[in-house]
Amino acid sequence: MDTGELKKYIKGDRIIWFVLVALTCISLLIVYSSTGALAYRQADGNTTHYILRQLIFQCIGYGAIIIMLNYIPVKLYNKFANAGYVIAIVFILLGLVFGRGGEATGRTLPLGFISFQPAEIAKVAIILWVARLLANNQKDPRLLRIAYIKIIIGIGIICLLISMANFSSAVLLFTTALIMMFVGRIPIKYLVFTMMAGIGFVLIIYFAAPLLPEKGNFGRIQTIRGRIDRHINGEKLSVKGLTQGDFAKIAIHMGGITGVGAGKSKISNFMPAAYNDFIYSIIIEEYGLIGGIVVPLLYLIFLTRGGIIIRRCNRTFPTFLATGAVTIIILQAVINMAVSSGAIPVTGQPLPWVSWGGTSQVFTALTFGLLLSVSSETDQEAQKEVENNFSPEGVLEDEDIVLTKN
Repeated sequence: MDTGELKKYIKGDRIIWFVLVALTCISLLIVYSSTGALAYRQADGNTTHYILRQLIFQCIGYGAIIIMLNYIPVKLYNKFANAGYVIAIVFILLGLVFGRGGEATGRTLPLGFISFQPAEIAKVAIILWVARLLANNQKDPRLLRIAYIKIIIGIGIICLLISMANFSSAVLLFTTALIMMFVGRIPIKYLVFTMMAGIGFVLIIYFAAPLLPEKGNFGRIQTIRGRIDRHINGEKLSVKGLTQGDFAKIAIHMGGITGVGAGKSKISNFMPAAYNDFIYSIIIEEYGLIGGIVVPLLYLIFLTRGGIIIRRCNRTFPTFLATGAVTIIILQAVINMAVSSGAIPVTGQPLPWVSWGGTSQVFTALTFGLLLSVSSETDQEAQKEVENNFSPEGVLEDEDIVLTKN
């Protein structure tokens, strides 16, 4: 396949593609480095096992993006948004009933040869569903109020279910929906009320935790309170240097300006989540301040280009779809980097398209694909508009030639 033929399939904003490829390179380098100890524990010392797995899932992700760009029109997502929401609810319930994870939290749903995280499909489903409700109710303020009520009820249900297994994902979805509603012209007073209600819910969980059982799904509430307390008051085990948060800070300290060098991380051998939740700290350890700046810069470029794509949209559904895709990627990246640096309590959000993962990589690719699809169709519509408005009869050829020569 030559370059010209390849360009037919690689559509959408070129800078977004550049960010995606750059993050892929960073991901493969750091996953290979940070999974060395894991390889000796679980893969018989095969240090290429996890990087090959990462590469395979990222190739699947690229394939999914290309299919989305070339064979699935953006308007089709509007039609299947409701079905996507229902499917997400079903998988979340299955995860709570049959899932596995520390103390049966339901984080991971085993599906034979792969494990599936229901929260990942919920991230994509919520973007589609909220975008549909906002886009279909823009003509009348009364319809917007109805859309707001539907979104709050729907988000409330799905976030409540997800919070039993993964509280940080629930917060991520709630915040993404809130920002999408802001862009969707939902009145500010409603959004302020919603935000205050969300903060109130977190406070209720925090103060109610001591009154609830410590086992089962209520155990997650104890975990949430414990993480907040440890962030505020410090970790008792930190005096022994046993927490991942402490190791992450040590990794950042050891990185300095230039880092210890690619593949030379020592801290990753002591961190169970070095290749996932704390991967940003390992990037800084190996590549120093330079790596610590480059990664946020790539997400900042993504945010900037995403904003440009959103401003260029001339239809409501693509606008809200792109808003959701940009928001959830950026928020997730900020959460991961903030956890690694100790700015917020420890939580379980991977660095988008960088952290090691399977199905999470695929669903992150779908989110990138949504934004690139909107970009591609917006470019095509702009080109058609220029072609339709072009009037060769209005050109004065001889006079133009003379003026050009002079």
